[in-house]
Amino acid sequence: MVALGMGQGLAHAAPDQATDDAAAVGTAAADDTYTQAFLTQYGKIKDAGNGYFSADGIPYHCAETLIVEAPDHGHQTTSEAMSFWMWLEAAYGRVTGDWDPFNNAWAVAEKSLIPADVDQPSNDSYNASSPATYAPEAPEPSAYPTALDSSVSTGSDPIAGELASSYGTKDIYGMHWLMDVDNIYGYGNKPGSGGENGPGAGPSFINSYQRGAQESVWETIPQPTTDLFKYGGTNGYLDLFVKDSAYSKQWKYTNAPDADARAVQAAYWAYTWAKAQGKEGQIAGSVAKAARMGDYLRYAMFDKYFKQIGDCTSPTGCSAGSGRSAQHYLLSWYYAWGGAQPGGGWAWRIGDGASHQGYQNPLAAWALSNVPVLTPKSATAKGDWLKSLTRQLEFLCWLQSSEGALAGGCTNSWEGRYGTPPAGTPTFYGMAYDWEPVYHDPPSNNWFGFQAWGVERIAEYYYVTGNATAETILRKWVAWASSETTVGADGSYSFPSNLSWTGKPDTWNATSPGANAGLHVSVVDYSNDVGVGASYVKTLTYYAARAKDVDAAALAKSLLDAMALNGDAKGIAVPETRTDYSRFKDEVYVPTGWKGTMPNGDPVEPGVTFIGMRSWYKDDPDWPKVQAYLDGGSAPSFTYHRFWAQADLALAFATYAELLVDGGDNGGGSTDTRPPSVPENLAVGTVTSSSVALSWSVSTDDTGVTAYDVFRSGTKVGSATSTSYADTGLTAATAYSYTVSARDAAGNSSALSAAVTATTKSGGGTGGGAVKVQYKNNDQNATDNQIRPGLVVVNTSSAPVDLSKLTLRYWFSSEAGASSFGTWCDYAALGSGSITHKVVAAGGSLTGAGYYLQVGFSSGSLAAGASTGDIQLRLSKTDWSNFNEADDYSHGTNTAYADALKVTAYVGSTLAWGTEPT
Repeated sequence: MVALGMGQGLAHAAPDQATDDAAAVGTAAADDTYTQAFLTQYGKIKDAGNGYFSADGIPYHCAETLIVEAPDHGHQTTSEAMSFWMWLEAAYGRVTGDWDPFNNAWAVAEKSLIPADVDQPSNDSYNASSPATYAPEAPEPSAYPTALDSSVSTGSDPIAGELASSYGTKDIYGMHWLMDVDNIYGYGNKPGSGGENGPGAGPSFINSYQRGAQESVWETIPQPTTDLFKYGGTNGYLDLFVKDSAYSKQWKYTNAPDADARAVQAAYWAYTWAKAQGKEGQIAGSVAKAARMGDYLRYAMFDKYFKQIGDCTSPTGCSAGSGRSAQHYLLSWYYAWGGAQPGGGWAWRIGDGASHQGYQNPLAAWALSNVPVLTPKSATAKGDWLKSLTRQLEFLCWLQSSEGALAGGCTNSWEGRYGTPPAGTPTFYGMAYDWEPVYHDPPSNNWFGFQAWGVERIAEYYYVTGNATAETILRKWVAWASSETTVGADGSYSFPSNLSWTGKPDTWNATSPGANAGLHVSVVDYSNDVGVGASYVKTLTYYAARAKDVDAAALAKSLLDAMALNGDAKGIAVPETRTDYSRFKDEVYVPTGWKGTMPNGDPVEPGVTFIGMRSWYKDDPDWPKVQAYLDGGSAPSFTYHRFWAQADLALAFATYAELLVDGGDNGGGSTDTRPPSVPENLAVGTVTSSSVALSWSVSTDDTGVTAYDVFRSGTKVGSATSTSYADTGLTAATAYSYTVSARDAAGNSSALSAAVTATTKSGGGTGGGAVKVQYKNNDQNATDNQIRPGLVVVNTSSAPVDLSKLTLRYWFSSEAGASSFGTWCDYAALGSGSITHKVVAAGGSLTGAGYYLQVGFSSGSLAAGASTGDIQLRLSKTDWSNFNEADDYSHGTNTAYADALKVTAYVGSTLAWGTEPT
């Protein structure tokens, strides 16, 4: 596999003919190396001996069982896995002409993850003028249950009537996001049964996350979707989440909109490819199901309680919506629905006001509003998806950082309770910017995978339509991602893993969008994750095919070839060290006085741990590796075969084969051999101890300049699409020489510019040393009983920093009667177990600084230019009395990371960053 695919030309069929031109989308050549790689990977996934599917034909989340991430067991499944399966079978149909597997994937989804009528029995009682009763969310699991509040007005649901009329039922047609495929918990919520059947074989609907933004997978209390009070406590599991005067047996489901949109995306490609083969009739039924799913997916476009969009800053002050005033037109994090059990009485539906960049899908929005066979039946659906397409593209433009990566998202309901965002928070159509929408442990937009997943959909949309806005977003993103990617001659490779964010976007102005000069991303660490890599390769492939970008095509090929070297009997996978598995012993919050049991008898009560509610994990053959770690050994390493990742690898091979193999002209037909003019007027701008800013004049070219390559002392250090570049991670008091070359779309490069020299400034104790510290405030209430700083350390030098020698001090004022404190690390990108923390009395009479929270690192090294990523800390007095943080030396009100000179850093006993209090 080292030399996969000797040909690497760019596809020469015009992408805007992709929906009609059989030459562009027809069955791939059977003798193509990458197509063969697709078929080999496909065969491994479908091999029953490799364990990707259950006896019922449902794909597992992972072939291995001991894995905790979004699902907390490998043999659960998600609507995400189901949608990747549909997409995999669509590609198989293109390659082989066999469409039965694609139809089967849809049939399995309908039988398992899409609840049948008996599983959602009280929908006839749904009142669209009163969709649900308001219950505020809370930042911490310890604040739950939160009380239902009928005094807060909710809006009306404008699409329920047309959906019921279009399909002859009030049932929802969408995939529930989570299923316990082997019924390991034992609830026995079997699809089509409408109730709890207890332990035994067969799939079971379950749910998990219910308790606010800080609730990680390690803090969840799983529950059945149909709660008949058979397990849990007196009221089943309901009173762990919602406070009410009385509780009724009920059912409830949650939809992950990105998965349903991916299913539509898969159906679009299946239709396109089958039509090119003259076989579109064979999949007409499945494509109609996708259109129907897209109709109901519009619930993800509405505020959670159908309140007005924009400027919602209090539960009572935010008006109830009517008609389209509650519709933000983005794909939010979820929509949900439920009702009374065993039937009748009442039912409810909610949308969500929080939208994440990684969930948007312009291709699905375009297909649902432009492809007749995918146009939903409801009268207003096409118009909704047309507007959603425009709104999604605006949203993605709004969130693009100066470097090119996409920041988190927005919310119509700050902290899930229509709170008031911090002063100065920018907005998108009145919705507040949130760099980590929905989940904070870990922060929801730190994972590069959300970049790759989301931008790939933009690239597909661009490939199909040539949309200029999509091209602009992609050109900048691809340049950034490419500059952070390496592929070695030995087959090693790396690309970003975790990201860190500072600043914020400009408030959105549709007629004059801002430049987001203050919004920045940095890479915390790097990864060789094959699933993320597959999505990244597909992004590069679709972009390269349409833009005729030879560099993007070459990077796609080299990454794909490098990942292929990690093949094994089950697929393609790399080992991963799981330091987060220390959290198996984390306590899961259960309210005082609450007591219940899981179906196997495990207790659910105050003090219970994650593993304490899942004792069956100790029977897993891989458990001894985790136990050894919990007993003080080294962190365990596992090689996982996640279904979505293995499917996406197969799709990466198929996509590359379809679009970039055998193009024959290595540039989409271009015969351009003329290089751009040499960049002139190269100049040095702002210089710090660790960075140099450069600028130059625009180069000219007969077809257009696409990028400028920057060289430091003869070695390329990065590229820019504009006429400026900041070189960072440099050594203090050091001279550097720079030159720049211009490059056009055909790959022609100019000669190097005249050189300039810059000398970095000397380091100093107030920020010019080897590290800097960034801070954000995770708790805007300055007078409650906790202080919650977020910290990031950045290595600003060109040499690694020994973290074991580094300490930080967050200074706060002494409080009357305070003498002892408790400290916690709620989350750290490096692993909470690697962070040390304690409160130290400062001594003397320092202003605003009677004490400091000292933060250290048990071990590790921070590479040049890298950062630790998010560290979320918390401290309280042992008597839990309130603080007054207003006069604390290190206290700030910023909710996004910014350089913080009042949080000091030390290497040994030497001040390396910041200014100490006096």
